[in-house]
Amino acid sequence: MYFIASKLLWLVFAPSSLLVLSLIGAVLLRLLGARRSATGLGAFALSALILLGFTPLAERFAATLEDRFAPFVADARPVDGVIVLGGGLNLAATAYHKRLVLGGAGDRLVAMADLARRYPAATIIFTGGSGALIGARDSEADLIERNQATLGLPPDRVLYERQSRNTYENAVMTHALLSSKNLLPQQSARWLLVTSALHMPRAMALFRAAGFDLEAYPVDWRTTPGFDGALADESAAGRLRLFDMAMREWIGLIAARLLGHTHTLLIALR
Repeated sequence: MYFIASKLLWLVFAPSSLLVLSLIGAVLLRLLGARRSATGLGAFALSALILLGFTPLAERFAATLEDRFAPFVADARPVDGVIVLGGGLNLAATAYHKRLVLGGAGDRLVAMADLARRYPAATIIFTGGSGALIGARDSEADLIERNQATLGLPPDRVLYERQSRNTYENAVMTHALLSSKNLLPQQSARWLLVTSALHMPRAMALFRAAGFDLEAYPVDWRTTPGFDGALADESAAGRLRLFDMAMREWIGLIAARLLGHTHTLLIALR
């Protein structure tokens, strides 16, 4: 129920959707003769669209999460296991064209292939089902497994969790899968969690609450610091999309805490 409700509510309450609906509401109010209300609502929506679409506000807001975990720096210590979160594929295009079509978070799959090569003794876990509300689609894990050779990965190199639909289920079902195969990380083992930098704070909080002790391996950064980041070559639509993504992560962090899926809003860094 939580999965379905979160999907449906986000269709309406994503910031960009709310602003477009506010503009439509302003037009309707104007037609109904409520000029003052129409002017106020329209001015608010238009100002917010300009602010989010043509200033670096969205980048700075997203950076509060992206900068939470530093890039992973390899050292002499071995890596015993890697957990890679789904979300890197364009599922519909991959299923239709029968070859890997990377989505906006495709860096996750690049990292999976790279880490599998660099740490040949490490256990590699990919967790990702299908987030589709309508229609029976193959899981993301199924599609990647069928095209695993494209990533340069030999058969049986990756263990797949295929049922999870969101990050909470990623954590819980990955734990159950590893437990069933007697592969749960030992206290001294070094395991990495691979996901987008923007998504890493929520992912780490959920996985630690599920019983994992992991190091962050963030990828897929959307922001850069300083003057260059403030003048990033990004369209207004791209900035609105980035603000939507950052707001979704903050809402997800709050919801996870309220539902008891995590122990704290933002986990302490180590």
